[in-house]
Parts: sequence; structure tokens; C-alpha cells
Amino acid sequence: MRRRNNFRKPIKREEPYKINDKIRAREVRLVGDNVEGGVYPTNEALKIAEGLELDLIEISPNANPPVCKVLDYKKFLYEKKKRDKEIKSNAQKTVIKEIRFGPNTDEHDFEFKLKHAEKFLADGAKVKAFVFFRGRQIVFRERGELLLLKLAQRLAEQGDIEQLPKLEGKRMIMFIAPKKKKQ
Repeated sequence: MRRRNNFRKPIKREEPYKINDKIRAREVRLVGDNVEGGVYPTNEALKIAEGLELDLIEISPNANPPVCKVLDYKKFLYEKKKRDKEIKSNAQKTVIKEIRFGPNTDEHDFEFKLKHAEKFLADGAKVKAFVFFRGRQIVFRERGELLLLKLAQRLAEQGDIEQLPKLEGKRMIMFIAPKKKKQ
């Protein structure tokens, strides 16, 4: 009986950029802060980078010739990670709030849920309003659609209809997005 090896092989992570000796192009376009730009043979570009005690990093491998930059590789990765994080933090995240109705929703309940929808839109969230049909209630499709259209009409000042009422299974769904603020 053979013993099973429980140790996993280490996963080799490939570097996102080719650096120094890993660059296989014959000649490269050199850019950098303290380097005279131009097209150089790869071995000469490597000597320039070594003379400055920095790394030669292939930035754009698909260009002809490939573009390489002379700088410290770890510093380059750190700054790229920092830039990516900043871009990600500036990206807007869309929040979707749901409001559920029944086909026989009373006027008071409708007003109550309308106030919630107004608050959600004021906070900048999208509203997903839906009417849920149970059992034989599906025969009241028109009531559900009228209810959602009434909601959209009442929210016309705060938001725009993104998707008109649409029946999906036992649910009739409508999306309302907040209106864009004029700058």
C-alpha cells in the first residue's frame, strides 16, 4: 500500500511584468525619469539600468519595440498597487434596495412603502420594487402592474424608471434609479 503525499506543491506565481534578464526582445524603447529616452539594444538598456542600480521593467510588451522603464521594481509595484486601490475607492458602488408589495396592498401600506422608496432614492440607492403573487393571485397581474406604475408616477421627481414592470415567474419587477444631480 502506497502512502499518499499530503504536502502540496508550492504554487509558482508569475511576475506581472518581465524584468531585467527575463526581457527577450532584441531592442527596447527606454523611458524613465533619469534616462535619455530612445530605442536601445536590450543588453545596452540592461547596462544602463545596472549603472543606475535600478531594474529594467517591461511596461508595454505589445508595442513595437517593447517599452521598458528604468526604476526600482518593488517601488514600481507598490505605486501601481496604490494607484489601483485609489481607482477602486473612487468607483461608485451601486446599492439596490428592495420594496415588496402584494397585489392587494392597501393605500396606507402603499404610502408607507413610498416614503421608504423616497428615502432610498434620496440616499442615492436604486429601488427594486416588486409585486409578489402567491398561488391564484397571479390572475391579478393588472393590479400589480397598476400598483408599480402608480409608484413610479409618485416617484417621478426623485427617480427615473430604469426598467418598466416586467413579470418574471411569480414576481412583477420594476427598477427605479435616482435622478442625476446637476453640477
